[in-house]
Amino acid sequence: MGLYEISLATVIGINIILAVGLNLITGYCGQISLGHAAFYGIGAYTVALLSKMGWPIYLTLGAGFVLAGIVGAVIGLASLRVKEDFLAIVTMGVAFLFVGIVRQQEFLGGEMGIAGIPSHGMDKLTYLFLVLIFAGIAIAFSWHVKRSWMGYAFDAVADDEQTARVLGVDVKAYKITAFAMGTALAGLAGGLYAYYTRFIIPDTFGFIQSITILSMVAVGGIGSIFGVVAATVILTLMPEFFRFINDYKLLLYGVLLFSVMRFAPEGLAGFFKLLIPKKEA
Repeated sequence: MGLYEISLATVIGINIILAVGLNLITGYCGQISLGHAAFYGIGAYTVALLSKMGWPIYLTLGAGFVLAGIVGAVIGLASLRVKEDFLAIVTMGVAFLFVGIVRQQEFLGGEMGIAGIPSHGMDKLTYLFLVLIFAGIAIAFSWHVKRSWMGYAFDAVADDEQTARVLGVDVKAYKITAFAMGTALAGLAGGLYAYYTRFIIPDTFGFIQSITILSMVAVGGIGSIFGVVAATVILTLMPEFFRFINDYKLLLYGVLLFSVMRFAPEGLAGFFKLLIPKKEA
């Protein structure tokens, strides 16, 4: 495997962690978030600052994971009074607020970002394995949540909040939990990205990145682990094979989101279901 393939696989692994995290919030618990990139950025900036202070890689990644999860829980708590379209607007505001704040802070590098992030101390192939291990853990965790009592509670909240309350489900607690878990994974992905590039700027974590992650979840099939992972791989590779797409990335993702929502709400997961019909009992 050459350096280009290793680099591409590393980006795919990081994007899978991001998309699986958003799927916990949007797919499982039914909360539309347009600000997931902000938590990706919190993880990246936390790791960048702490690594420059001499912290070891596993402590910096842990700090990015925890801080993004805490901020996510606070945003989830603040968003309890809104839902659906209004929740999407609030989370979109979080994305713009994050970029705006970072740009004005000198200790965060302002517009120029943070350069010279210390190396993770591994060769590129070993770092790829580390990223893939974290991606595998994120997928396994998501699969476990889906099949646990918490997953059933998430389904109840996503389907009908009022009915869930009548059944005794603590809707507020589950919404905050989904936000905390999903944003913590985004923080982990951000930390891995910071070590991968060793240079970060605010625009990397802006609104376009949030739409990109949402497209991976929607195209894959909201709530489907396999579909989201498949869509993440395809949408990450697509600009690499078709370079002209980079110039029309936002337009392409907009068309994909509209097309999936209008014509195939189940995304790739629905397509796979048609190909592999369930056996009759």
